[in-house]
This record gives sequence, C-alpha cells and structure tokens, in this order.
Amino acid sequence: MARRRFGKVRKLPSGRHQASFIGPNGQRQNAPHTFRTRGDADRWLVKVEADISRGTWLDEKLGLELFGVYAKAYLHENPDVGRRWEETCLRNMRLHMVELLDKPLVSITAPVVRSWHAKAQAGKGGKTSIAQSYRFLRAVMNQAKRDGAILTNPCTIKGAGSEGSKERGIANVTEVSALVDNITPRYRAAVLLAAWCGLRRGEIIGLAVVDLNLEASEVWVRRNHVELLETAESFDKDPKTDAGKRPVSIPPHLRPYLVEHLEKWAGDTWLFMGRDGRRMRGNAVYQAFVRARDKVGVTVTFHDLRHTGQTLAASTGATLADLKKRLGHSSTAAANRYMHAVDGRDKEVAEQLSKLAARGNAVALPRTIVVKH
Repeated sequence: MARRRFGKVRKLPSGRHQASFIGPNGQRQNAPHTFRTRGDADRWLVKVEADISRGTWLDEKLGLELFGVYAKAYLHENPDVGRRWEETCLRNMRLHMVELLDKPLVSITAPVVRSWHAKAQAGKGGKTSIAQSYRFLRAVMNQAKRDGAILTNPCTIKGAGSEGSKERGIANVTEVSALVDNITPRYRAAVLLAAWCGLRRGEIIGLAVVDLNLEASEVWVRRNHVELLETAESFDKDPKTDAGKRPVSIPPHLRPYLVEHLEKWAGDTWLFMGRDGRRMRGNAVYQAFVRARDKVGVTVTFHDLRHTGQTLAASTGATLADLKKRLGHSSTAAANRYMHAVDGRDKEVAEQLSKLAARGNAVALPRTIVVKH
C-alpha cells in the first residue's frame, strides 16, 4: 500500500479506524471521531488537506470547547492580561455572560452574539460593564480564530465595545479649594496632586517619599498601585506606557501642603500611609473624598480631578504636547514624538497654575469637559 502523502490512518483494536495529521500549529491532530472503514478515514484526510491549503481548515475538537473554559484559559495564558482586567472579565462572565459560558465556540455565531448583547443591554447591567464584556468576548473569539477553532469572529456589532465619550465634570478653583479645606487633612495632598498635577489615584498611592522632590518642585510618577476589587490583594506595576513614567512639576502654592504632609503623615518609604500605619488604600482616599464632596456640594468624582487638572493647565496656555507630557496620556510613539516639546516648559506650566489659583475664579472654566479614554 502506498504511503500517504498527508496524515495517517491506523486501525484500532475495535476494528474502527483513526485518522490524524500535523495541523498548521505544528501539532498532531486526531479526527474528532473514528471511521468504519479506511476509505472513510482517507476521504476525511483529503478534505482536511484541501481545507488547510485553502485556509479554511478548522480544528473541530477545539471548536467544540466550551466558551467558558476557553475564555478562562485565555485570561490565564495571555501575558498581556493584567490582574485587574482578569478580575474584571471573570466578574463580567458571572454577571453578564452566563448564557455564553456553556456554548461551544463554533456555536457562538453573529446572531447569537447580537441576541446576547441585546438582552444584556436591556438588563440591569451598567453600560460600562456591558461594553467591557463585549470587548472581552471579541478578544477571546479573535484568539479562537487564530487557533483555528472558528473561521470568522462573530462579534460584528458596531460600537458595542465602546463606552463612548463621557461628559466629565470638573471643579473650578474655588471648589477645589473647598474640597481641600473640608477633607480630612491626611488626604489633602492626594486631592491637590490629582487636581493640580493630574495624577491618577493609583499613581498617587504608588508614590514613594523619594518621588517627591520639593527642592526641584517636582514629583516623579514611577509606578501605579493596583488594588483588586474582590480581594484585599494589591500590588505595584509599571504604568501602561513609557509616557506614564514621568516627572510632573508642582505648582508652587502646593508646597506648604506637601511639606505638612511629609512632616505629619508620610511614612519612611511610602508617601501615603493609612491610620493603621500601613500603606494607604485607594478606597480610603475615595471615601474621604466623597465625604468632603458631599459637604461642599459638588458632583465630581475623584478621577474627575485629573480632568480638572487638565482643564486648568490648558487654561494657562499649555499646548497639547504639554498636556500629554504632564498627564502621561499618550502612546509610546506619541510620547517620543512630543517629548522634546515640553522639556523645560512643564515648570512654566506649574508656575502659571499657581497664578491661576491665586486669582481664584477670575478665569471662567467650563463646567464639563468631554474626554475619551
């Protein structure tokens, strides 16, 4: 009998025949079922070879794997998935994707996705978590396509993965001052660094004492502190991009507050410490901010303070390049392109911010700003 050019067939003790071949992934693949005759197995291998040559071959066994099992493996094995995003996806699977979990990958078609998405939109889930769920589903199905489990990605709903542009509230100068006056003193520096330097909450909690250089009027963002939502686990990680690691010039009017913070509330290593002598939790800052916000009567969130800082800096005449450098809000390529534009100008921006603070509300600022994340 002539040796097969593609694949091989062997007779099992049961009398049936098993077909196998080396797939595009370089691994031997067995047919998902056995065959009554050798001829049936040969014909199946001929079809597989043709499908591979046309680029239409699918791994039938993998295609039958349940979405829930495959999706969890994707989260566990993908080096680009961070712990916080993994936690978010697992939570969304439990809350919003239950009807997809026990479906084989090949059965998740475009109509199935549209039906699931329509039900999710009509349910009690928030728009943000539904958009996150859709993005996660699309990413998993893209991987399934690369693995040869499906031929095309069924996630084709335009805009379903986008949360859209949000109207972000901003606080004016008087409101920022009121927040600082009404918050528990231990947390004042956090509000000031967010509102006047544009730091994120995780960047603030991640600051070490050595990152604050008052002689140079500069704070260095070197890390982001991440806190998981469903456990008490927390850890430091690098900012998402090189642009995220940055020096930020401090407006001079912040200096007295920061000096007081260093003297009274900073630790030996970390700039922000809790009442219990341990590193401060981001939620503690948030709760203190909410209490102060309620007293003042403003509706901004703590993250909105970052956008307040962006708007205040823009009102001083800072350019787009200045803002991107100051806020670390660009891709690596963009950061490299803009890096030279603001060297030496960030301190000028900080000086102008203090002048703006001294004028109070003399400069009218918009109540909202539309931002894209």
